[in-house]
Amino acid sequence: MSLSVFLELRFWLLVGFSLVLPVGIYALLLVTRSISRWAVLGFGVALVLIAGVDVYLLQSIAAQAKSTPSLADDAWFSSELTIALYLLPVVFGGIGVNLISHVLLRHLTEAEGRFDREHSDR
Repeated sequence: MSLSVFLELRFWLLVGFSLVLPVGIYALLLVTRSISRWAVLGFGVALVLIAGVDVYLLQSIAAQAKSTPSLADDAWFSSELTIALYLLPVVFGGIGVNLISHVLLRHLTEAEGRFDREHSDR
């Protein structure tokens, strides 16, 4: 048993999945001048998956924090502050869903336009 969850691999995975990966994805999306639909779709799916991994890690860390002697763990992962920690996955999941829906709506609009052009002479 560890003295604190802050020393566990799961905590550092949470930091990586909550901060490093999403910030890298956002930076890449903002810096890129042109990007394919598949890349946007991939980033959207990645953000949704990151949100899922974050929720899993938060749940497992909260369960582990209850069994450690450290009070700092309890303050962060077994109190009302936990609600604030869940806001990051909600934001990432929401942005990911928006990216996915953007790609799908754009594809459907163009497919409808092609259909209308092909069947306009009837």
